[in-house]
Formats: sequence, C-alpha cells, structure tokens
Amino acid sequence: MPELPEVETIRRQLEPEVVGRRIVGARVLDERWSRPEPPRTVEAEITGRAIRSVARRGKHLILSLDGDRHLVMHLRMTGNLLLRPADVTEAGTADLAATRLGMDRLYESPPDARFLRAAFDLDDGSELWFRDARRFGHGAIFTGEGLERYLGERLGVEPLGEELTPEHLAAQAAGRTAPLKSFLLDQRRVAGIGNIYADEALHRAELHPLSPAGSMRAIHCEALVEGIVAALELGLAHGGSSIDDYRDSRGERGSMQDEFLVHTREGRDCGRCGSEIRRIVVGGRSTYFCPGCQVRLRRRRKRHAR
Repeated sequence: MPELPEVETIRRQLEPEVVGRRIVGARVLDERWSRPEPPRTVEAEITGRAIRSVARRGKHLILSLDGDRHLVMHLRMTGNLLLRPADVTEAGTADLAATRLGMDRLYESPPDARFLRAAFDLDDGSELWFRDARRFGHGAIFTGEGLERYLGERLGVEPLGEELTPEHLAAQAAGRTAPLKSFLLDQRRVAGIGNIYADEALHRAELHPLSPAGSMRAIHCEALVEGIVAALELGLAHGGSSIDDYRDSRGERGSMQDEFLVHTREGRDCGRCGSEIRRIVVGGRSTYFCPGCQVRLRRRRKRHAR
C-alpha cells in the first residue's frame, strides 16, 4: 500500500503540473470507486472546476477545486494516480504499461488500461488517471467543512510536522497494550505510516514490534520519533518504495526498496548487529525485525497507592 512517502511524492509531482488547470471532463468508470456516491454525481461535481491546490493528509491525496469542493483520493493497496501528458502516444502508453517494477511482486498486477477506474481530462489536453488492479482505491467529494470533519475523525498528527513529539507519542501510547507495530499502523495516532515504514522505524528505534505500546518510556518515545522521521524522510528522498504496484505520477518506480533495513529482508543479516532478520505476523500484517537488537519491552505494571 502506498504510504506517506509515496503519496507525498505524487503530490509534489502533480502540484506544479495541475494547479491552475481546469477539469473539463470526468469519467468514473467503476462505481465502487466513488461509493456511496453515484459516479454521475461525482463527475458533475468536479467537471468545469479549476484545481486550486494539491494537498496530502496521511495517505489521502486532496485536490481542492473551485467552489469549496475537494476531491479526496486514497490509493489503498494497488492504486496508481498517473498524469498522462497531452502528447503521450498510444505506443508510449503501451510501453509504460509493460514496464515491470522493482523486485518480484507478491501478486501480478500489470498497470494497464484494464485497471482504469477514473479519469479526469484537463484543459491542457493532459489526463489524470486513477488505476487500481484490486479496486480498493476510493474517491470522494467534500465541502471544506465536511473535509475537516472526515479527516479529523480518522487521522492523527502528521509525522513530519512539529506536532509529532516524544511527549505526544507517549500520551497516545499510555496504557495501551496493543503491539507497537499495530499502534503505528493506527492512523488515528499518527497519520501516514503503513507496513513498510513501521518496520523500518521500529528497527531504527531498536524496539521489538510486539512490545506493548504502553510499555515505552521517554527514551523509547524519543528513539521512535527519530526512527519514524528518518524512515519517512529517506523514503521521500528515494521517491517511495516499489516492491509491488506503486508508481509515481510519471509512471516511474521509487527506489526506497533498495534501502530497506529489515522490511522484506527475512533471512538476511542485520546491518547493525549481524543477527538474522525474521518475519512474523502482527495484526494480520507481515512484520520484519531483528531479534538481536530490537528490544522487546515488558508491559509496565500500574502502581497502586498505599
């Protein structure tokens, strides 16, 4: 699933290309993409409106339009948001679709027009394509007030902003028995972290993914904030991770997968201590860690007043 670095990479690429452009046509080709709103309703809401900004909250990409309308898109597991320039030929599109990404895929998902779920025609002749092999991706229209309510109910602080501090993380984790890996995946705590960057952050912080979230002390919270920021910033620097379906808005793969410390590296040596990296399942998600240097914390017992 594209996470914060992947979605932010797309946002940064799209912003200079589409801001100021007008959507002159919209086609929602899969009714699941816009549920519960009918495709025709979404098409009518955005057609004719100019794009005023391209923003991101967590893993959500937000196109803000004229008239206080905001198109919010989530790529989910296999979504791609591609900008198709006006001068791209059909042959060029075919070549793009045939390009294979990164390492071996966990499942096959050729990124061609068969998986086109929505398309938006811009006034310069370019097109914005939402392609999604597994059809989990989603798009929705909100007014400003509705957008703030929608995101506010679902998302915690942005990890690359000033709000993510060791003190904030400690307050969010206090009393929680959920494993640290599950805690990091909870978007209501910290927005934008997914399976990949949770593994990478925990390794940097030298914390075992099964440690209870509430077991962290101040020193652990400091290390984890540093690990989160370092992992996400490295992901951004490398244009995201392409181990399955992710492409940026230009149809190119990221290279963060070449920088992984533990994720997908089961059976290899840890670069820090030399122990063999292991894979376990936490909350239904494949989780990679080093048993040699990632410390498993114990649940902190409550102190009873005497």
